[in-house]
Amino acid sequence: MTQTAEVRTTSGTLTGRRIAIFMESDYVETEIAYYQKRFEEEGIQVELLTRLWGNDSLTFTGHEQRAPIEVSGDLEKLDYDELSRFSAIIVPSGMVSDRLRYTDDLQRLAPAVEVMRRAFRLPNLVKAFSCHGLLLLSAVPELIRGRAVTCHNNLVGDVRNVGAVYTGRDVVVDGDLVTSRTVDECNLLARTVIDQLAARQR
Repeated sequence: MTQTAEVRTTSGTLTGRRIAIFMESDYVETEIAYYQKRFEEEGIQVELLTRLWGNDSLTFTGHEQRAPIEVSGDLEKLDYDELSRFSAIIVPSGMVSDRLRYTDDLQRLAPAVEVMRRAFRLPNLVKAFSCHGLLLLSAVPELIRGRAVTCHNNLVGDVRNVGAVYTGRDVVVDGDLVTSRTVDECNLLARTVIDQLAARQR
């Protein structure tokens, strides 16, 4: 699915829906700001989540302007019950996914990766990955093996090595999985997620 322009609709039919955006340092400031504004225009509640490491909140810095952002949502609380209360999860561009896949215990997957294992068992939950976001799934290749995706050029070898089917498109939809090529397509990713949520509501 390739898109070249966004058609804005503010019908309000998605009011009350919740979207989780995973966060860490080296996020792209303009991307996160766009998601917050665009989804809220549709009445969607946007929640920023991260691994808090036992803290009440953490402050991360952006990749380009080093802008700070405080995050208090705890992704480790996303059990199946809590995940079912969200309509979509977005793993954004930058180094967010690489940082979140870190595990201090090599015998266990990182909490964010465990969340993804649960999320992929919920077909009504849209999973969206921008640019480098698919790095988060490198330890669980079975989640995207055989599925059509797109990603940043730097990750093409990685996604092929885990068995995903790389396409050369800007945005790709494969069921409950949405991927976009680079941060420059964040508007297309948001538009596609909105369309997917609207379709599931009909």
